[in-house]
Formats: sequence, C-alpha cells, structure tokens
Amino acid sequence: MASMRVEKVEGLQITLNDQKVGVLTHYTGGKNILSFSPDFAMLDKGDRPIVSFTQLIREDYFELPQVSTQRLSPVLSNLLPEGALREFISRELKVHSENEFPLMVHLGANLPGALKATPIAAGELPAWALAHREQVEAVQVNIDKATSKQSLAGIQMKFSSVRAPDKRFNINEEDNADSWIIKVPSNVYKQVPANEYTAMRLAESVGIDIPEIQLVKLTQLHNLPDIRLPDEEYAYAIRRFDRSKGKRIHTEDFAQVFELYSHEKYEKKNYEQIVNAIYLHSPQGLKNAKQMAKRLLVNVLLANGDAHLKNWSLIYSDGITPQLSPAYDIVSTLPYVKGESGAALNMAKVKNWYETNMGTFKKWAERADVPWQPIAVHLNETMEQARELWPTMLNELPMLESSKQVLKEHWRKLHSDFRIG
Repeated sequence: MASMRVEKVEGLQITLNDQKVGVLTHYTGGKNILSFSPDFAMLDKGDRPIVSFTQLIREDYFELPQVSTQRLSPVLSNLLPEGALREFISRELKVHSENEFPLMVHLGANLPGALKATPIAAGELPAWALAHREQVEAVQVNIDKATSKQSLAGIQMKFSSVRAPDKRFNINEEDNADSWIIKVPSNVYKQVPANEYTAMRLAESVGIDIPEIQLVKLTQLHNLPDIRLPDEEYAYAIRRFDRSKGKRIHTEDFAQVFELYSHEKYEKKNYEQIVNAIYLHSPQGLKNAKQMAKRLLVNVLLANGDAHLKNWSLIYSDGITPQLSPAYDIVSTLPYVKGESGAALNMAKVKNWYETNMGTFKKWAERADVPWQPIAVHLNETMEQARELWPTMLNELPMLESSKQVLKEHWRKLHSDFRIG
C-alpha cells in the first residue's frame, strides 16, 4: 500500500483587531488556503465583526476555505502593494512579485485596515486549518530581514509614516495616533504631489469628505528607503483614516468587496454596483449614495480617469457597520494622459466625460435603485459651489501651470450641465 504524500506547510494567523479570525496556510508548490476559525464563525451574527463585506450577503462565507495558487485570495491579496513598491519589496526579499505568501509574511504586521497576519510556529497550526489536505508536515515560517515593511495598496511609491512633534515624518511600520501615508514624487510624471493636493482641496471645497492632507518637503522625511527620486521638492501626505489614537480601523476597498484581484480593478464592475452595495447594506445608505454621487461628479469635473475599484473603500468605524470611507487618490489624470476622455468604470453605460450629463447621473441612480431626487439636489449644489469657488481656488493652488490650463480647457469642453467658466 502506497504511503500518503507528505506536504510541507507554513501558516500565518489572521487577526482582526487582535481577534483570531482564521489561518492562512501555504503549501509546497504554491497553494494558499485561507480557512476561518470555527469559533469565529459561530459568533452571533450581530456581534461578529466584519472581515469582508461578502459575509453580509453570503451566509456560507466562513464555512468555505478560499483556495488560490501563488496569489492569495482577493480579501488578502488586495492588502498588498502594487507596482513599483511591490517590485521594490520583492527584490529585497528575492522572491517573484506574484508569489504573495512571502510578501504577506513580511508585510502582515502593517496592512491597511485592521487585519494582521503573524507567523505560526511549527506544530501549532490548528487541525481545522489542515483538514482539507491529506497529510502535512508543519514547518516554521522563515522570517525575513528585509528593511521595508510597508504594505499600502496602489501603484505609486508610498510609505506609512508617523508625524513627530517637530512636524517631521518618520517613515516606519508602526501604528501611532498621528499616522500618515507619504507619496513621494513620480519618476514618470511631473509634480504629482502638487496635482493630488490641488485636486483634493478642490474636492473638499464642494463637500467631499477627505482626511487631513499637506505637502511635505522631502527634507522633512526621515528613514526614507534608498530609492531614486526626481529633482522635486515636495511629497504628498495624507492622514491615515484606518488608524485612530493608536488603534486600527477596518477598511476594505471595492476590489475586496467584489472578490476581484487588483489587475481586475478596471473590469467587471461599474459605479452602479458600487453604490447599490453601499445603499442596500449601510444603515445610512442614502447619505453614502449622495456622497458617492458628488465624488463621481467631482471626478468628471477634475478629469480623474483613475477612480477604479481600489480607489473606493468601505470603513467599519464600529467594526460592523459599512460606510463609504473618506475620499483618497483624487488626481487630475488628464494632464498626464494626453487624449484621455473618460472614467475608469462605466456609469449608466457611459465613460466619456464630455458625453456625461445630468441625465447620465439619473440613469445611474435608477439602475442602482437609489432615489434620484435627493441625489439631484446634491449634484446641483455641488455644481453651484464648483462654479463659484474653483476658478479662483485653482489659480491659488500649487498644481503646475500647464496642468491648470489643461483643466480649464477640460471645463470648457464639458456638457453644459457641468461646464465651469
């Protein structure tokens, strides 16, 4: 009789604000399995904190293991960085950038939101986490010694930091009452920090909920990794809304909500599906829907073509109730992408900014089963404020002059419902 195959397995404990919710196991050959703790699954539904929005709409969410190869399941994969930052960390670890378990081992202590992933010693993996495999041999996770422990999703190079009493920013992996995200200048596009700061200030002026932001001189950043930066003076800083008074607040972007991978963030879903999820499952559904409508309009006005699934998030301030998070990553992309003319996702089957009008928003609301009249009132107020405030504000904000001219020309080309100036 042939002996059963022995597999080596490594494990990470997944916690949510220090409550054990599951185990991520990694097997020889690259198989990754996220299994949820039976004790956590048996908690009363009303008392059980939210790990993923999916548990609100799928009764069996905690019963089924999430199996994937190389990549982790979307709920965890989307917590890892993309683009240049992922490549930088992968090179440090000497692993392939698509091999996500080693990245999670390294970055698991400082993920966005309130989830943590910490190594489980050999022999301490619970039996329920191994029940779906034939025969396994537990081995200790190899804790690496790479220097950067930053896990912030997104393509731009950005780092977690703590603002010191002297207003300098210390780049590190620790939580703190004054935790910020620092986005350094781009080697591809000019003055991105000034662009994002300008766009966010304009958005804030018409009622978009944003965190505290500021431009920071690069000389004020300490412990910045040894990376090549352009000859620019400022980085962009935004206070972390997933950290408060040293505590973690759970958040979830809409790639996680829809169980999609980061490379699918421009595909498969649209703005109706985002607002419908928020409207149906939040106690303040209409309030959230009105805020989303304002943000969609602001993205049209600011020529932001990058409001994809990962740039919309839910926040669970009480651990249970989903709300639309504060806005982030609002940038005027048109100055950098010549000829760009539309949004990242469909809204009522329309992407083109210059074909979008108030009727587009009405169809969007109707398709999402959201009451149109209160949305319309909010949109009209937003347009009045933008027309009154933005021409003067734009002249005073630090965006590159050439980018300001592109934006002003964009305003003139919009449908008359949304034209400015």
